[in-house]
Amino acid sequence: MFMFEKPLGMRDTLPSLYDTKKQVRERMTDAIGKWGFQFIETPTLEFYDTVGVQSAISEGKLFKLLDQQGHTLVLRPDMTAPIARVAASRFYQDDYPLRLAYDANVFRAQQREGGRPAEFEQIGTELIGDATTSGDAEVIALMIAVLKEAGLRDFKVAIGHIGFADALFKEILGNQERADVLRRFLYEKNYVGYREHVKALPLSSIDKGRLLQLLQLRGGEDKLALASELASSKEAKEAAAELEKLWLHLKDFGAAEYVKLDLNIVSHMSYYTGILFEVYAGNIGFPVGSGGRYNKLFERFNTPAPATGFGIRLDRLIESLGEEDKQPDIHCILYSGERRAEAITQAANLRGQGKRVTMQDITGVNDVDSYTKQFTDVSYFIGSRKGEQDE
Repeated sequence: MFMFEKPLGMRDTLPSLYDTKKQVRERMTDAIGKWGFQFIETPTLEFYDTVGVQSAISEGKLFKLLDQQGHTLVLRPDMTAPIARVAASRFYQDDYPLRLAYDANVFRAQQREGGRPAEFEQIGTELIGDATTSGDAEVIALMIAVLKEAGLRDFKVAIGHIGFADALFKEILGNQERADVLRRFLYEKNYVGYREHVKALPLSSIDKGRLLQLLQLRGGEDKLALASELASSKEAKEAAAELEKLWLHLKDFGAAEYVKLDLNIVSHMSYYTGILFEVYAGNIGFPVGSGGRYNKLFERFNTPAPATGFGIRLDRLIESLGEEDKQPDIHCILYSGERRAEAITQAANLRGQGKRVTMQDITGVNDVDSYTKQFTDVSYFIGSRKGEQDE
């Protein structure tokens, strides 16, 4: 019964999509390399007690297994924690920042598929050892450059700050449990539920109004002034000031036109400590990519270091580009046995010009017309060799 089935959330990649992924991937990795980031690879399997525990992915989404020594392993659920492990143990020093990049598959178990694969490819970067807002701006500007290089045009980067909503909730609610309820509404983008819950809270009309005003802090640069006015605690004001500084840096990078403010962003990644962001494209409902600052993660590997980075979902990016069914340009040479040598020579010549060539013995094809429709060009080497017709 399992002959043609796949495990829940797993997908096959057929030739046309594989070719598209390869082309988009190469454009993205080339763009990252031009910014001086160096690529790194980590194992698919990691120890649960290190990467599994330190990852921000929930326990229920981890793929676990045992090795022969009885150690619990996990399929890597993200790339940030593995890179933090490598950098902390092998080559990060606090003398200067480190710029790393990756292209890897990650694994997260799904209870139901619903369009959410359990294995997907991420391409991203990590800037380690730079605590400045300039570092945040560089990572965001690089992500925008990578998306543009991949061919994406209709997209926006929503930028928020994990500290703003946290400080506002702490100030008004004074209770982490009550704050977590509101955070959940924001994470699920259930703004109707958020409003109804706020209205039912035993708070003054002023405090309810402030909580509801948070939902209005989405849009352009003008919303930064409103955020600063809404904030009263030191932590919230510092978060608003950091976002103002970030916006100025992004203008210097020429990236501000792709950015919008959204102080309602709440991530499921528990290690974020400051600025965070999500990328939305025009024709899909899920984020194409995301990232942010995580200044506490390296402490878990006994090497304190500030860090920020982003990850782009390749499957969602390709869906946004609308290139899933793009057919590759392949030249076909159909030949008969008498002219096999000529066909091989012609194929070698075309391949030498950088073209993709399929050779096919005509006796191996039942329906030539149907077969040749998949190719851009077709050449025929059929019948007797030239000069042999009159022999």
